[in-house]
Amino acid sequence: MNLKGVLLAAVLAGAVAAPGRGAQQKPIKADTARFGNPIDTARNFKDYVYGVVKKIDNDGLWVDKTPFGDGQVFRLEKKTKFIHDGKASSLEQLKAGDKVWIAMKRDKKTGEMLAQKVITGVAVTETP
Repeated sequence: MNLKGVLLAAVLAGAVAAPGRGAQQKPIKADTARFGNPIDTARNFKDYVYGVVKKIDNDGLWVDKTPFGDGQVFRLEKKTKFIHDGKASSLEQLKAGDKVWIAMKRDKKTGEMLAQKVITGVAVTETP
């Protein structure tokens, strides 16, 4: 056997005997993202609209950076729930510049977007 064959046999023997590359590594901690585990968060908030609050009044939220564009209005109802850091909140605690997740529905008659639930904060890991 020549030198090339011996080296090839050694490399192949080492590759077969060596354990899998990630077998001895510790698993990556899942909740390193801002809103917890990114996979769970994506599932929990897939039906929500994300945006940044631009303006607030008693009738609605003007939200920028949404999939619908900037300056999008979400009308508020008496039944609209506000949640901050996983706990009940209110419209008064919301301010311009807050990043929000909004569960919304469209009014069948007018086509307006109605906010059912407005979620803010950093301790959001599952939908309440």
